[in-house]
Amino acid sequence: MDTSSKMIHAGDCCLNPSCDLYGQVGRGNIRKSGHTKQNRQRYQCKWCGQTYSERKGTVFYGLRVEEEKVVQALAMLAEGSRISSVARIQGIRADCVVKWLRRAGAHAEQVEEHLFKDYKMGAGELDGLWTYVRHKGEKKQA
Repeated sequence: MDTSSKMIHAGDCCLNPSCDLYGQVGRGNIRKSGHTKQNRQRYQCKWCGQTYSERKGTVFYGLRVEEEKVVQALAMLAEGSRISSVARIQGIRADCVVKWLRRAGAHAEQVEEHLFKDYKMGAGELDGLWTYVRHKGEKKQA
């Protein structure tokens, strides 16, 4: 598989927009820099000194919940479950589910590129997916 079609991960390049090496993969400027309190890998750019966790640039960045719980909730929404039902089953507030859904929508472009290139999804399939996501994100909570 061509490396240009892969999604960039936190340890691949500097994620600091003001760094001269921002977004440049394979420059040798990223090193591991310990772990966060939640035992997440931290990275540091040797060029600008910026540090960040492995979740930087993802839907999960800044969340204090396990990735699996977020993924399960989003999968349930994709299967047609109501936001209130997902919240009740997951044992969380409905506004958390909405927040996760909006975060996923904000990453839509990156996800779409990955699905289009690596999974050969067609434009119609992607359009249907985002129409569904947009519809779920706009629903009001009681």
